[in-house]
Amino acid sequence: MPARSRVIPSYEYRRSRWTNGAGWTREIHAEPAEGGDWDWRLSIAEVGADGPFSTFEGVDRELVLLSGEGMRLRFDDGAVVDVMPPYGRHRFPGEAAVQGELVAGPTHDFNLMWRRGRYAADLWRRPLVGAMVVFAEPRTTWAVHLLAGHARFADASGLPDLAMGDTALLEAGEDRLRHVIDGGGEALFIRLTPCGAAPRGALETPPATGPE
Repeated sequence: MPARSRVIPSYEYRRSRWTNGAGWTREIHAEPAEGGDWDWRLSIAEVGADGPFSTFEGVDRELVLLSGEGMRLRFDDGAVVDVMPPYGRHRFPGEAAVQGELVAGPTHDFNLMWRRGRYAADLWRRPLVGAMVVFAEPRTTWAVHLLAGHARFADASGLPDLAMGDTALLEAGEDRLRHVIDGGGEALFIRLTPCGAAPRGALETPPATGPE
């Protein structure tokens, strides 16, 4: 197992103020972790009232509704996007001026952010019904955030099980990486690829007979 592949339990997420001070977020992980000039970042925003989003120059981002009755995003160019349950999502540039309006009470929102020109990011929501295989090419990272249910690593990695709300970081390093995740529930699968690195790996459901 690559030395940096690990499971981050939800109780270890770091709670801090938003960049604009208007709310709170729980940071899952930022890479690199030191210095503040991260290449990518995973977090969960706690939105308790209508208000402006923080802006991030040179960053792209994707928001996924985790809980609550939804949010309306009003952009300064006049665009309006409704992010509604279950697990509504929207991708937009971090420089955009956005006003968030709650539909009916607070929400929790998963935030994927990545530095434009340094990384590319892809995000999928997938049910967990049995085993899934994650392949990562060298230098890529996969994050698996468990939305509901339970999951375990059905391989020789020794990684601990995932409970609802936990996140696994699967970092390939200089070698190709393969993990088998088995369980029941639902998860976000995120692939983070340094710009210029290819191919980027895959997410597959193995045959019904079991993992390949």
